[in-house]
Amino acid sequence: MQLLIVLAAFGASLLTLISGFGLGTLMLPVFALFFPLPMAVGMTAVVHLLNNAFKSTMLWRDVDTTMVLRFGLPSMLGAFVGALALEQLGELTPIYMGLRVAVGPLALTLAALMVLFAMTELSPRVSSISFKGRHLFTGGLVSGFFGGLSGHQGALRSMFLLHSGMRKEAYIATGVAIAMLVDITRIPLYLKHLGAGQLQREWSLLLACVLAAFLGAWWGKRLIPKITYRTMQFAVGALMMGIAGMLVAGIV
Repeated sequence: MQLLIVLAAFGASLLTLISGFGLGTLMLPVFALFFPLPMAVGMTAVVHLLNNAFKSTMLWRDVDTTMVLRFGLPSMLGAFVGALALEQLGELTPIYMGLRVAVGPLALTLAALMVLFAMTELSPRVSSISFKGRHLFTGGLVSGFFGGLSGHQGALRSMFLLHSGMRKEAYIATGVAIAMLVDITRIPLYLKHLGAGQLQREWSLLLACVLAAFLGAWWGKRLIPKITYRTMQFAVGALMMGIAGMLVAGIV
């Protein structure tokens, strides 16, 4: 059991560094296989935050501070509102029972958005799309809101950042910095509902997952020079389609 979770942390971290999102989305269902959902959310949050902090130490030189301010600050506001709305919107009646969890309107909406964005990413015409100026505030607000609400902000954030005109190194580093801001905003609101003792009892597993995620991020950084812009687009689009499928099937 522990080996599976640790390997998932490594693979998810490697993939996340390249695509710009996905670690929390991929780790949560793995933790939830072995722990109650509230505990799984808390453990995922810890790994996600510490992994982003580690990646920030490797990539900070390439961070576009202007983009962090213009996109990241609205993301924090959106994340705060989304986290507050989570409890109320989570009470909406599910539409059907999926393979693991009940599927409600929120999951289906996110899945539809991801499919739409994925089709855009995989289209050869995508290079003509750009998001600048006033679109950045709206994009940050919306992606942050969904981040606070469900933890799925990365796909929306990547859609905007990938077409903001940044080089690939800046895209990856800036995405990490913005994800840190969202984590700092939303995670305290999540963890206040968990007893600290529950997480402390699993400290050895959490430590192993964090170290595995660090290793995945370190290896992913070495792959960045070999990755083309089109490869990043394909990775983002393919991961969006995969996560959308898991949402519709009720796996996450």
